[in-house]
Amino acid sequence: MAERSRGFGVAAGLDSEIATPLAARCQELGYGSIWSNNTPMASGLETLAAFAEDAGEIDLGVAVIALDKNDPKEVAAKIDELGLPRERLWLGIGSGFSKKPLSTMREQLPELREIFGDIRLMLAAMGPKMCEFAGAEFDGVCFNWMTADFARDARKHVEKGASGAGRETPTIMGYVRTAIGDDAQPRLAKEETFYRELHHGYKKHFDRLDEEVGTVGVAEPDAPAAQSQLDDFEALDITAVRGLASANLEAMSTLAEQAGP
Repeated sequence: MAERSRGFGVAAGLDSEIATPLAARCQELGYGSIWSNNTPMASGLETLAAFAEDAGEIDLGVAVIALDKNDPKEVAAKIDELGLPRERLWLGIGSGFSKKPLSTMREQLPELREIFGDIRLMLAAMGPKMCEFAGAEFDGVCFNWMTADFARDARKHVEKGASGAGRETPTIMGYVRTAIGDDAQPRLAKEETFYRELHHGYKKHFDRLDEEVGTVGVAEPDAPAAQSQLDDFEALDITAVRGLASANLEAMSTLAEQAGP
């Protein structure tokens, strides 16, 4: 198992005046990585470029870029255009709304390796078959919207895939939505409700989880309680705290401090 670390994650499109000092603060706090998602409305790679301006050591991750909406060659060109440090980059990819996600990823992997070269590729995986495939073929695996118990079971599938391929288990990162304070519970419930109905893949995943709305993540009134919950995600090599806070520097920095390593 890789050495465990803590990461911090934000929504793509966070203003650079916030993203740049936030990344620097996360580096000071001892986070090993900082992450952004990627959406049709905002580029996660551009958010990473803002992170990189004042944080020269911390790993940078985007998770995930959906291949049904993004041409890999254009993504590679964007990485070069932004001057992102390849040696510190985690590039998370997923099948998006593909009708046959596993087949799509199997077919595209050789080309992806050729296009992205030495950049570490991380596969978004939720179901058992995708987890096994990720374990066998990718540099990393991205879990999303999992309880600590579900993540433990999902890790076993990644390990099975890696073992079958005769290799070590790749790095497993997982987003853990985290809210701390008096309004923590409604913040988590609002975020989770949106994803539960986002598309068929998420709906199927939440059906498997069979958990009540507002429970898939960390929502606690104070830092010690939140830290206790985050520590329970020992199945993750990188526990990426996905900050549920107002999109300003003070709120995000405070959450990063409360949920820090």
